[in-house]
Amino acid sequence: MFRGKINKHIGRPTLRRQRGRTARFMNRIHSETMANREELGIIRGARAGDAGSQLALGKLYLFGGASLPRSMPTALHWLNRAAQQQQDEAWRLIGHHIPFEHARHCLPAALGWYDRAYQEGIAAAGLVLAQLVLSQGGQQADAPLRERARQALEAAARSGSAEAQWLLASQPGPAAAAVAGPVVAAAMPAPAGADGQQWLTRAADNGVPAAQYAVLQQAWEEEDRRAFLERALPLARGLLEQAPADAEAARASGWQLEAQQVALLARCARALNDVAAPDPFSEGELQRCRELAAHGGDRRSQLELGLWFARMRGDGARLSSGIAAVNFKRAIRWLTQAGEQGLAEAWFALSRIYIKPEFSQRSVVEAQTYLERAADMGHSAAQLECGIHAWRTRRGDENSDVRAAYWLQKAAAQGCDEAEAALARIAAPQHGAGWAAEVVPLLTRELVDCQPLLAGRIELAALFGLTRAEALLLDMKSADQGHCLVVDIRAAYGRSKRRLILLRTLQQRQMLDRVVRLFERIDCGPNGPEGNYRQRLYRLKTWLPQAPSDGGLQPA
Repeated sequence: MFRGKINKHIGRPTLRRQRGRTARFMNRIHSETMANREELGIIRGARAGDAGSQLALGKLYLFGGASLPRSMPTALHWLNRAAQQQQDEAWRLIGHHIPFEHARHCLPAALGWYDRAYQEGIAAAGLVLAQLVLSQGGQQADAPLRERARQALEAAARSGSAEAQWLLASQPGPAAAAVAGPVVAAAMPAPAGADGQQWLTRAADNGVPAAQYAVLQQAWEEEDRRAFLERALPLARGLLEQAPADAEAARASGWQLEAQQVALLARCARALNDVAAPDPFSEGELQRCRELAAHGGDRRSQLELGLWFARMRGDGARLSSGIAAVNFKRAIRWLTQAGEQGLAEAWFALSRIYIKPEFSQRSVVEAQTYLERAADMGHSAAQLECGIHAWRTRRGDENSDVRAAYWLQKAAAQGCDEAEAALARIAAPQHGAGWAAEVVPLLTRELVDCQPLLAGRIELAALFGLTRAEALLLDMKSADQGHCLVVDIRAAYGRSKRRLILLRTLQQRQMLDRVVRLFERIDCGPNGPEGNYRQRLYRLKTWLPQAPSDGGLQPA
């Protein structure tokens, strides 16, 4: 009754199909059970040391069995044991089918099997043999084996094996010495001679990524931008096709560029700005390369992208062409990232943005902060501007002239003529040693030992052209500012003027350091051991009565 209702509900054709499926499922279970029993016997025999079972089990793992999965490492284990028991088919299978990635874990036994397979005429074994010899630097192989490995590698390379060509190009010398050193697949090769370069080029032409990037690196270092673009543009287009539409999609999918891919895109964008592409490359593709490289962390691309969004050059000048509207928000984002990675040009560009009248968040304080960051990192234009700004604000801060001299000296050291001219206005050049030049030869050992402070002041006066009053009253510790000497004795000389003397030579720096060390624990004021100006002048005339007067001002 119940079965009849089911038959009526689902129909007889459906029942027949279900019964057929059930029968096939039961037959497969029965076959697998029988196969499992057979394989279990092979496993038992192999473990017991039977050579035939070991060979059979190795083949099962090599090609896959009814219930055993394919496993190259396990297949190599059993085939190696079978080959050790004189099963010739075992080492032939090893030479034919086991790649280098697994064979390198079976040294030194694997060397013999691949050598025999290569001599038997199995070409695939020759390449793996060469790789094994290279992987251990040839130290465990005798001379005939190294020679056969070399021949095998060259034969594989000539037959068109890109991997063999790359191995030959990766060696430090020509192909004749190909088995002399280990293979470092991740390293950028430096082919020596025509042979190495030939194999490198052929490997790159055959699509080996490491070889392609090696050739690109050579073209970039040789500044051959057109040759670089000929090879780089197809690779760059491939990356652009694979890349997600935007940064959000990239983050969601976990897509990320490798370091060499980032460098490729960044260099493509840079080279396209220098020369015309041999293959037409649209402005959109160029911008996409720059954006992907910037997202990948390339600081130069981040700088270029920020300048592009701000529509300006690195010096702050406005671009006449570019995107229709300026996007300062995105420009600041990319320039900040580039600056945080150590690009002084990025901080300088940010300082130019923050003083633009059209920028809604214009801030002179922010601009000065970024300008000083760029100057600290060695940006010549920023150093010049910091120096000029400090000099113009000296009325509000007396020490501004010291800061101005510091920045202008930094800029002048980088060849900035404008900074050198400004320094000439800030610190007048010295006019010789003056009165001290006649006194220095009179400094005897006795005087130096008895009056070291007086002797130090006289030597300093001769080196920097100080007047007699400046030499006797200068506060050595506060005068030394590292890059300049601040001569300020107005507290004792009412009509004297504050002036700066730049330190330009190593001799000046060493002399000043030595004299400052003499006064390290000394009070240079009138209450110190030297006394007031009249006492110092009296001491000078007492010890050096021949000292001439310099015609300086009298004390107030």
